[in-house]
Amino acid sequence: MVDNFLKPREWLWTMGAASAGALLVGCRRAGREEDEESDEEKAEEISPAEDLMREHGVLNRILLIYEDAWRKLGAKKDVNPDALGHAAGIIRKFVEDYHEKLEEDHLFPRFEKAGKLTDLVGTLRAQHRAGRRLTEQVAGLAKLLALKNAGDRQKLRDVLGAFVRMYRPHEAREDTVLFPALRTVVSAHEYGALGEQFEDTEHKLFGEDGFEKYVDEVAGLEKQLGLYDLAQFTPPA
Repeated sequence: MVDNFLKPREWLWTMGAASAGALLVGCRRAGREEDEESDEEKAEEISPAEDLMREHGVLNRILLIYEDAWRKLGAKKDVNPDALGHAAGIIRKFVEDYHEKLEEDHLFPRFEKAGKLTDLVGTLRAQHRAGRRLTEQVAGLAKLLALKNAGDRQKLRDVLGAFVRMYRPHEAREDTVLFPALRTVVSAHEYGALGEQFEDTEHKLFGEDGFEKYVDEVAGLEKQLGLYDLAQFTPPA
């Protein structure tokens, strides 16, 4: 007759194996959860190039506001001076004092040290300086719009046109040439560290939702000026 009861030694071995199996399953489950969390964290991370490019999106939306004012001034229509001054303020705070400073402090020196794209970097630096001069003029002239002075209106139109004409190719060249080449002058580790550094700087200057805050500000200006509805820019069939 076969004994249905395990001997003490067999019982201990069986329980030990079961415990080990449960521990292994638990470790695998924990490992999967850690992997999932790691994947989620990676998905939330923004690379330095992506960060700079999305900031260019904010600049592009301001350029749309500048172009609208440029057209209205040419047609001798009224321009909202407060909205235009607000737009110039966003350019100064978010684009010039933050975005361009990141490029000047962290990108341009690395390309110059590596001896790559140095002519492009030199031109971009010069255009940053020119942009700051133009922004000062836009901010100052916007305050004079209420005076309805024809000379000031024409000068403002010229300044807006010069700003847009320079920054359209400026940002396009950075997006298609400079930013993609960044990986060739830094290590993979340094590239990732730059992304974290950019994010830390943004949070320090503007808070946790700095980028979103400025996107909302620009959207508010677009709504105020009748530029928010994207469908209006679709040409008729």
